[in-house]
Amino acid sequence: MNIALNAEGTPLSPYLPDEHGLFFIYHFTAEGLRTKDAAEAQWTWRSYQLSDLRARREIAAEQALPAPVREAFLGASQGCHIDLEDGWLYGDLPDLRHDYSAEARGLGHFRFALNEKMLIGARKQPLESVDLIRKAVESGSRKFRAPADLIEAVMGQSLDGMAAELHGLGDTLDGIEDRIVRDAWHSERQSLVEARRQLVVIHRQMATLTNLFRHLDHSHRNELPDPINDMATRLSHRAHTLYHDGEQLQARTRLLQDELMAKLTMQSNQLLYVLSVMTAVLLPMTIISGLFGMNVGGLPMVNTPMGFWVVSAVSIVIAAATYLFVRRLGRM
Repeated sequence: MNIALNAEGTPLSPYLPDEHGLFFIYHFTAEGLRTKDAAEAQWTWRSYQLSDLRARREIAAEQALPAPVREAFLGASQGCHIDLEDGWLYGDLPDLRHDYSAEARGLGHFRFALNEKMLIGARKQPLESVDLIRKAVESGSRKFRAPADLIEAVMGQSLDGMAAELHGLGDTLDGIEDRIVRDAWHSERQSLVEARRQLVVIHRQMATLTNLFRHLDHSHRNELPDPINDMATRLSHRAHTLYHDGEQLQARTRLLQDELMAKLTMQSNQLLYVLSVMTAVLLPMTIISGLFGMNVGGLPMVNTPMGFWVVSAVSIVIAAATYLFVRRLGRM
């Protein structure tokens, strides 16, 4: 395949794929700096648009990749995973979608495969961490001496982004809690539901990442080079820390939701109490008006000039007595 030569000879956009479905090819020297001379490159990073049919054909034709790795790249997404096959470390890891993504902000997926000489990455949506690392490569502000260093940097940025999301959700919960304490909680139900939904998504991904790196460490420790084992340990520790942070925030959301439900229940009970008092007060008046409204003979005070006022006074006295009785029952 002559992709590298073609890509280096043609300016590529990091946002629009070329005729190969390729965003860019970066070559790195042994010192970890980018070079445009493929001859002096120690290793290479390719990035593909996974939803582009041309990119899928290029990946399917890449004979350097073992068959299970190609299948993992091109198959339907089955969630996050990471594994080792014939010296290739490959997987599907979560990352935050970029702000300018056509889809709503949330989690996307970054598929990758690497060995000592090559890193192949692919994604369907613009991803924040990948773009940040790409900019660092182009500016020369960071050195990546091996593909594993770059993957660790991408995952580190992804974890930093999720940590920032957790911090923002913590601030949101602080605001909701303040408003609940001040009894200004009437519009907070939807905010709390949305915050809890985001927490569930991030917390689930942190649990998945922790288990993935633990699985990699347990299953392939003797097959992986020490730098990759160390990388897996560091990323597992960070994911585990964020997992516990997410657990604490989820516990807060449950407590806030319980407190909000208690306040809603109290408000409902107060409304039911008022309705019950009104019903009890108006019931005697309704009975009296119903009796005097019957179109039959023998009704008292029909021909008495003060009849209306007498009946009204009796109704008000009975209603007042009923109200006082109900209030006394409510205080007992």
